[in-house]
Amino acid sequence: MDDKELAEELRLTIGRLVRTVRTADTMPPGEAAVLGYLDRGGPLTTAEIAARRGVTHQSAAKTVKDLLAQNFVRAEAHPGDGRKLLLHLTQTGRDRLAEERRRRSDWLGAAINDVLDADERRTLEAALPLLSRLSTHLHGK
Repeated sequence: MDDKELAEELRLTIGRLVRTVRTADTMPPGEAAVLGYLDRGGPLTTAEIAARRGVTHQSAAKTVKDLLAQNFVRAEAHPGDGRKLLLHLTQTGRDRLAEERRRRSDWLGAAINDVLDADERRTLEAALPLLSRLSTHLHGK
């Protein structure tokens, strides 16, 4: 398999795995994505969330409104621009995100246990640093 074929197979396989694991989610993908951004990167504005998600400001604003109503995020005036709101993850939101992540991990972990033998699990574990390096490299570009 040449590099282009390997890259395409990797893209397809990881994409299918991610989509499949997300079926375990119980919250809308947009909401989970916003909570994840806030958890990993700290407070953001609605415009920053829209840019990260690649959606319109209106779409991000609707998601933010839903998250505010559920007390998963809180808004405060932006310290550098009072016209903007800075969104923070609440403890309720952090707990809800942890629950979603735990559900995904449990489901994937059960599949790993059901499908892979010990040698295959070690091979998968050995591949994780490689996948992480690829991700880091691509993210930096």
